[in-house]
Amino acid sequence: MTNPQSSDHPGLTDPTLLDKIDRLFACNVGQYISLPQLVVVGDQSSGKSSVLEGLTQLPFPRDSGLCTRFATQIIFRRAKEHSVRKISASILPSSDASEEKKAALQKWTWDKDGSFDPSEFSQVMGEVQSLMGNLGQLDNSPISTFSKDVFRLKICGPDEEHLSVIDVPGIFENTTPGLTSKADIQLVRDMVLDYMGNPRSIMLTVVPANVDIATQEIIELAREHDPDGQRTIGVLTKPDLVDEGAEKRVLDLLHGEALILKHAEDEFGRTKPWDTVSPDRYGINSLRLCLQEVVIDNSRMSFSEVRLEIMKRLKSRKQALKDLGNERVTPEQQRSYLLDAVARFQEIVSQGLSSNYGMDDIFDSHPNLRLATLVMRRHTVFAGDLSFWAHEYNFKTETDINNSNCDEVDNAEEAPPTLKDEHLAGSNKPTECIRTRKTANMEDLAEILHECTEEVSPKEGETYKWLTKVFLSSRGFELGTFNPSLLATTMRKQSAKWPNFTLGYISDIITYVHRFILIALEVACVDQRVCRRLKARLMDNLLSKYQDAIKHAYFILGIERDGTPLTLNHYFNDSLQKW
Repeated sequence: MTNPQSSDHPGLTDPTLLDKIDRLFACNVGQYISLPQLVVVGDQSSGKSSVLEGLTQLPFPRDSGLCTRFATQIIFRRAKEHSVRKISASILPSSDASEEKKAALQKWTWDKDGSFDPSEFSQVMGEVQSLMGNLGQLDNSPISTFSKDVFRLKICGPDEEHLSVIDVPGIFENTTPGLTSKADIQLVRDMVLDYMGNPRSIMLTVVPANVDIATQEIIELAREHDPDGQRTIGVLTKPDLVDEGAEKRVLDLLHGEALILKHAEDEFGRTKPWDTVSPDRYGINSLRLCLQEVVIDNSRMSFSEVRLEIMKRLKSRKQALKDLGNERVTPEQQRSYLLDAVARFQEIVSQGLSSNYGMDDIFDSHPNLRLATLVMRRHTVFAGDLSFWAHEYNFKTETDINNSNCDEVDNAEEAPPTLKDEHLAGSNKPTECIRTRKTANMEDLAEILHECTEEVSPKEGETYKWLTKVFLSSRGFELGTFNPSLLATTMRKQSAKWPNFTLGYISDIITYVHRFILIALEVACVDQRVCRRLKARLMDNLLSKYQDAIKHAYFILGIERDGTPLTLNHYFNDSLQKW
């Protein structure tokens, strides 16, 4: 490719910078980081291939019915050390290709000195299509007609100008029998959108002049991804097919009065009405010079950000590699790795239990490792819940009783509750609820933890009525006192909510502990495969210990609620007799 105009603009190109970006593309860095690039987009039959041929001077094959079935990256570089043009071709596999396919595509290369002739270029493109696996015959192959792999063509020579361009398949809405399917429509659309969505890409948007530009989907897509038009260059093709009388509309576009379109084909450029277009806004040479300037400006502006992003990712990957530890080929190396993980785990456990969080930054990035604090906070909540929520009835103090002005009951066996009791029982105070669990279930523990329940606030003003009923239904032949079993009966009724609060509490503690163990294990053992195996080895033992904790909670509940009430408080009998 030669360009006589470029000799007047020696400062437009920066081959060293462009070569760096090309090497990043060759290493498939573009799959992970947005690289500056020039992408040619357009609908099928928009004249995109003609523009590419004019820019690259390459004979793109047109006998297949589909101009482009995969993305093609074409790189031109001036190399004074070469006496003739040198062409090299390779394939960059897509990120979702199988390892076998990646190996086969990366192995393929093609080289030649000189120029392409149409038949030779067509043969190479056919070979590339076969390697990618898209033969283009739906009756013979279930494979898609299009591929996400990238065909890379590099052309170096003493007369080449510095330019890189990526051609992607043209978007289409209707299938071609024997060539495309409905799945291909979406695949191509996604591929084009992926390239257009790169914030560092320049979109060379090709639109035929003989259609209504405003209705072209590729223009709408360009607007969506580049609302300000900062990285969109429009190219109008096929001006010879414009209906008579519609030339003014196209000229308005070229003058920037309707859309951001910068260049037109060099057809009828010297004839009316196209001779009104400025010379730097029509023709392949003008477009090529503009693109060289745009590409280098975009690369200069973006490269510092690209370098910074690469350095950040490299640093992150190096740290991840370091975290994986040394080689673990021999049994000794494997034991050493596991011992290091155990030591790290024990260190985290020790600091987490002693609340010595300032010794390790890991407690800042993983708040759930602050185990002592979480457990202590749950202790406090549990104590409050038991004190205010976990009894069935609210007992009145002596002061409350003296201020209640309750009528004296003459016949306790037959007397109904007092009016004061009725008023309290039927008050308008809303019923409040509280959840007995404060944490969500973990999948590993779903079968052993107690379900979360909602408990209402203790009943107000019904205590006397309840105790009266219990007393009358428990009388025996005792004289001047009451049946001792009455205390056990009332205690069990008054503590009916204890099991749900207690089991909710112990379930939360188990959840805190289990989450702590899993996070500490992941921190200590970065290798996820080894971490999963260690977890599997520990799981049965952990579940057994959690179940033991729940059994112990049941045991304590049984002692407190089912046994004979006992206290060593010597004031108890005096207070009881007084009441």
